[in-house]
Amino acid sequence: MRRYSVKSVSEGAIKYFYILDSETMEIALLPSKYLKHKTKANRSPNTVRRSAFAICYYMEYLEGIPMEITQVYELDYEKQSGHFVDFLHWLKAGNHKQKDNLKTIHNGTCNAYLEDVFRFYLFIEMEDERLGGLKVLSYSYHMAVNAVGVQKKLRYQAFKGYLKEEERNVRPAEHDEVLTILSACTNCRDQLLILLLAETGFRIGELLGVDYLKDIDYQKHMIGVYFRDDNENDARAKNAEYRKAKISNDTYEFLMYYLAEYRELLQHQEKLFINIAGDTAGQPLKVDSVYDMLGRMEKKTGIVITPHMLRRYFANMRRKAGWRLELIQQALGHKHIGTTIKYLNIVDDELLEASRQFYEKHSALYGVQELL
Repeated sequence: MRRYSVKSVSEGAIKYFYILDSETMEIALLPSKYLKHKTKANRSPNTVRRSAFAICYYMEYLEGIPMEITQVYELDYEKQSGHFVDFLHWLKAGNHKQKDNLKTIHNGTCNAYLEDVFRFYLFIEMEDERLGGLKVLSYSYHMAVNAVGVQKKLRYQAFKGYLKEEERNVRPAEHDEVLTILSACTNCRDQLLILLLAETGFRIGELLGVDYLKDIDYQKHMIGVYFRDDNENDARAKNAEYRKAKISNDTYEFLMYYLAEYRELLQHQEKLFINIAGDTAGQPLKVDSVYDMLGRMEKKTGIVITPHMLRRYFANMRRKAGWRLELIQQALGHKHIGTTIKYLNIVDDELLEASRQFYEKHSALYGVQELL
């Protein structure tokens, strides 16, 4: 079966992705045009790269059926739905991977790949309106009347074939674990990185994108997240958003110590976090290097900590300190408060205790005694 590959080309500070036919080594024009469109729309390099692989996999799937994209549009709703469900199961079976890669692919990852394929189809429809739209992506509408008599148009997507996603079992880091990792670090750069992840709740890509000349308010001890499309280390603010976080006085003093310690390396560029040894010393630190460092800490201490666990640690520490849920949501940069709730380690005992305290204060809320 024909295979496709992803090629990346840097043009200045911008990285473009292309899809190559592995047999002819020619660029697949429409998919590559779509990827270029996503890059110009300021999507992060990691997002565009994932889309590139999703489309590669789908093109290989089509090659094996075999079927052309235009033929997919000709299928009726049931067959079209079955086509994409079969693609999900094709992914789940690992047909898109090399034979020596036996790592299980999660349902959520399969669904994410299909969503990328659907976005590609929407782009195709914008390029050629004669194709119409995929039947499984058409919307059905009906009118509903609310309690005060206002009509509201409700809509839902027709495709119902996504795989049931596994519950993500990501726990927050514990405070003692953070202290142990900090003590095990061999340099102040790694210590500052962990401190700022724990104190800001920033995503790792956001923190690595911090410009120490422009993004830090040294008077107010605040660090900002700004979207840029030219970060050398591909670190980006998600959703092109902007927000700030205040750090403690102690961590601010440690930040100043770090800036002084690596002043000679830092003065040649603008990113706060840099490589501090080897041929790449002074260059902006990349995400892979952070995970390598945390992997070394795991071998040294036996403690598993990831940037996402530190982000959840931040959320839970703020909740225990009495922060309102909306404040935590804003600090984390979540669009939906439901996402924030998933981050919080709320256990049944806490809910029971909160209910007990509520009814102690409001035991006569419904006047039950008068009904007896």
